[in-house]
Amino acid sequence: MQIVLASKILEANERNADDNQARLDEAGVYGVNLLGSPGSGKTTLLEKLIPALKDRMRVAVIEGDLATARDAERIEVLGVPSVQINTEGACHLDATMVAAAMDALDLDTLDMVFMENVGNLVCTAGFLLGERLRVVVLSITEGDDKVEKYPPMFRHADAVLLNKADLLPYTDFDVKKAEAHIKRLAPEADVLQVAARTGDGVPACADWLVGRREAWMAQKT
Repeated sequence: MQIVLASKILEANERNADDNQARLDEAGVYGVNLLGSPGSGKTTLLEKLIPALKDRMRVAVIEGDLATARDAERIEVLGVPSVQINTEGACHLDATMVAAAMDALDLDTLDMVFMENVGNLVCTAGFLLGERLRVVVLSITEGDDKVEKYPPMFRHADAVLLNKADLLPYTDFDVKKAEAHIKRLAPEADVLQVAARTGDGVPACADWLVGRREAWMAQKT
């Protein structure tokens, strides 16, 4: 009998993620890993963010789902490159999958690549993809307790987007409590409120993303 430790699988993934990151860095492409539950609004948010970013940077999207190409099709109509990864049962993207998707993109013509991960608050947290920025989308309708219940997801977040903020008056979601939990786990993480359905907060989120990439580019040089 052979026993393969999960730590060895993660180590191999991290090596592949480092390769992805080096490849993106060389092309001057800022990688953003977008995580969150199914239905948290990741794709809808991208549908609003991309038009706000298109005149300021060249964007592409890698979509991860168990099946179908629906999300990639939604992105493609916005006029930006999109690649769909079907994991066929795997509950997360990994660096090898992302490397294959990157082969389908002309990185030299891009400034930012979003990697929309499979909807999941558990196993997606453990797999680096080669990103420079990890953004968790938390829907107001999920409840403010999700930060405490799923600490690994939020512990390594660079930002948490509280989506569906237009529904705050109709829920008992406590923004201050959620922010306090986030800051306890990830003191440096930015917390932004957005409403992808209405577009509220999207311009500020786009500005924030542009600023993060500009700061990264300045640090590179």
